[in-house]
Amino acid sequence: MQRREILKLISATTLLAGTNLAAKSEPSAQYPLLLNYNENAIGMSESSKRAISQSLSIGSRYPDAQQEKLTEQIATAFKLAPENVGIGSGSSQNIQSIILALAQRAKSQGLPIQLIAPNPTFNYAERYAKSVGVPVVLVGLKDDLSFDIEAMKKAAAGFNGLSVYYVCNPNNPTAMLTPSSVLNEWIKRESDKFFLVDEAYAELVNDPSFISAISLLQEKVKNLAVVRTFSKLYALAGQRVGYCLSSAENIEEFNKFLSFDNANLAGLVAASAVFADEEFKSYSLKSINLSRQIVTEALDKLGLSYADSQANFIFHKVGADTREYAKNMKARGIYVGRPFAPFFNYNRLSLGTPEQMKEFVKVLFEFRKQGLV
Repeated sequence: MQRREILKLISATTLLAGTNLAAKSEPSAQYPLLLNYNENAIGMSESSKRAISQSLSIGSRYPDAQQEKLTEQIATAFKLAPENVGIGSGSSQNIQSIILALAQRAKSQGLPIQLIAPNPTFNYAERYAKSVGVPVVLVGLKDDLSFDIEAMKKAAAGFNGLSVYYVCNPNNPTAMLTPSSVLNEWIKRESDKFFLVDEAYAELVNDPSFISAISLLQEKVKNLAVVRTFSKLYALAGQRVGYCLSSAENIEEFNKFLSFDNANLAGLVAASAVFADEEFKSYSLKSINLSRQIVTEALDKLGLSYADSQANFIFHKVGADTREYAKNMKARGIYVGRPFAPFFNYNRLSLGTPEQMKEFVKVLFEFRKQGLV
């Protein structure tokens, strides 16, 4: 990216940040940089804002038509039928409904069930499984921070029941991608297991070899559910809209564990608008890519290693205990990610706007001078 393009993008990103003064001044306790929850710092699209504003006149009505429209948009985009789509209040609700439905499926068949997940990863599937008494097997990452797929397979091999694999791709907190050639072949080979693939960050992947697991649903694979969200690329974390893609039979089963009218009107119309907003999606991706570049260049200069980020956050070494590092950053008005055991010398840094990341980098270099990283 040329310098002129970078400056234009930084300037435009600042305007999109609106009243977030942290985008225009040094971070402080009053106006902190929120680089801890993997949100999209450029803010909601204008198309989403307009859609919400225009929906106020029908706020007294149930949003059945709006949910139907979004469902059809998603189905069309992925060359599936509307019956293959389930809308959730954030993808986390879809994850919950899948776990609950599979637990009931196993119970009705008189089978034990277990959830197998890498560690660390996004832990909502684990939390929901434990809440209904489903045993959870956590498999540590390999030295290179990738999934230990062979160990996950072994955990399922000796189990006489329903094994459910949870695979977050790209993974959270590492932002690393499991190669599509590996994951998709694994799903096909183990047709007697169920795969819950979390693609919350799939729209942010830069690796040209990436092929979404959704492609397997287009091939009528049954032992798979893919969840996605409007919280990341689409900047709608606060609106709580996500979705699940699976076979029609699976979706019907999962939906029994969702409340009726589980998605709100504002979120649905905002999601519908931004899903069709190609200009915003392109801009959002460019902003995130530039922010990542600003940070990785700084990490390279400081000799701090990091995982290959295919998302809107970077898992990087801090050279110290990340709990102390986060405390020091907070004192400077910057909130960074929480600890992820057992990697207490790594921190998960969410990517803000390019201008925000320039402020972060300034502080990071000051920390080096002070011997804090």
